[in-house]
Amino acid sequence: MDTAIDYRKIEEASRRRRRIVKVLTYFFLTVWGFMVLFPFYWMVLTSFKSYGSYNSEYVPKFYATNPTTQNYRDAFTAVPLARYFGNTLIFTLITTAIMLVVAVLAAFAFARLNFKGKNLLFGAFLSLMMIPNELVIITNFVTITNLGLRNTFTGLILPSVTSVFYIYLLKENFEQIPDELYKAAKVDGTSDFKYLTRVMIPICQPTIVTIVILKVIECWNSYVWPRLITDDSAYFLVSNGIQEIRENGFGRENIPAMMAAVVVISVPLIIIFLIFHKKIMAGVSRGGTKG
Repeated sequence: MDTAIDYRKIEEASRRRRRIVKVLTYFFLTVWGFMVLFPFYWMVLTSFKSYGSYNSEYVPKFYATNPTTQNYRDAFTAVPLARYFGNTLIFTLITTAIMLVVAVLAAFAFARLNFKGKNLLFGAFLSLMMIPNELVIITNFVTITNLGLRNTFTGLILPSVTSVFYIYLLKENFEQIPDELYKAAKVDGTSDFKYLTRVMIPICQPTIVTIVILKVIECWNSYVWPRLITDDSAYFLVSNGIQEIRENGFGRENIPAMMAAVVVISVPLIIIFLIFHKKIMAGVSRGGTKG
């Protein structure tokens, strides 16, 4: 009887500890969530404040007394923001499409094809990830300039059509597919390309979707290379268009109008992430699991 009572006490104490841990976990996650989301809230809030209202606030207010949408209208009239959007869309779609083809074919070659020196070549390929980006940018800049491709979409796109990390991530996924499927397909007379398109790509679709989404975000946020290779506003992307807005559009002091432009530019990425965040997490976790 005493033993049963002791077991009940131990079980109740264990449940209390689990509840306390759960409450503390959710509390700290809630606090962390507010810390992460607050900058975005402040950006949106500021975008609805008028220039005079914002400058008159000696103590920042966490609400807009007289909200206005004038800043958003100015974002599309003070500078050609719509053209920046169009340039970014062209750059993102073409770069992502070419990168996906290159990554899929390269990952398939490293994962399924047998050729002499494959492991050595893949090791050398991975070593490229250790090269500082600054050195790559300098090399790319010299190459693109010598080819006469500055201030062109070709010059913007070419250095971004491959990614060692995405190839590695996709290769790890391809290698998780049982070899028996490949051997059975070869017995049936299936070509390597048909096996890739009919078997491997459908199986690894979550990772491929993740790679596409991450590449889209990467292209949309690209700043250093577009800023370096283009000085013609006709080829500006939204990222370096922000600098143009700041210098020649609203002026350095018109923070509310700047925030409105940033909100407009950020909305597509936020929508993409909210729609596909589960696929992103599933694809990344799948890519990090071996066996």
